[in-house]
Amino acid sequence: MRVLIVDDEPLARLRLRGLLARRADVVVVGEVADGDAALDACASLQPDVVLLDIEMPGLTGTAVARRLASLTTPPQVVFCTAYEQHALSAFDLGATDYLLKPVRIERLEEALDRASARRPAARTERGAWLRARSGADEVRVALAEVIYLLADEKYVAVHHGGGMWLIDESLRQLEAAHGERLVRLHRNCLVPRERLLGLKTLADGRVLARLSGTDVTPEVSRRNLPAVRQLLRAPL
Repeated sequence: MRVLIVDDEPLARLRLRGLLARRADVVVVGEVADGDAALDACASLQPDVVLLDIEMPGLTGTAVARRLASLTTPPQVVFCTAYEQHALSAFDLGATDYLLKPVRIERLEEALDRASARRPAARTERGAWLRARSGADEVRVALAEVIYLLADEKYVAVHHGGGMWLIDESLRQLEAAHGERLVRLHRNCLVPRERLLGLKTLADGRVLARLSGTDVTPEVSRRNLPAVRQLLRAPL
């Protein structure tokens, strides 16, 4: 999920960013300090979820949420505020959740899980391409053809139906650009969400991912396992 943080307090933004770092399925695409900047950021960054403060200079969080709700494909709004009295109006605006400051990790996790379950089905975009290298040549590979992406110390390899090419972007950059389509299995491995078929647990406790289009079964780290299981339960 692509998440935008909106809060006029720097310490509050820092805390939220730290809590979000625990989620392997979350990419923080930006943070802003007021309502007008939030609307601009939503237009340019296209977040899936906005963590939105209510009491801010200029446009309030409820005013921002009201404008976002009028969009054709609005992001989900999770209000983060120190004031309980705004809860009723927040849910009237269709908020996914309402968190009281200081935000607790348990409540943030619940809100993100709820947002993940409410996300619309991912669509294959014709324009979704990755730039890769085949020897000295620069080539393109459609994201729909990617089976998995594996990082080494010096490069990222994209494994696709026709073989393997190298990519200049890091896994983190690829996540930021295609966060809705890619799932992190391990610190060195991303796979397209639609490739995930299931999980296989070995006798030694390790968990492997079964992918469509290949017999390769990348390992899923313990840190990323809960998020992967959640994605497998969610509709494509």
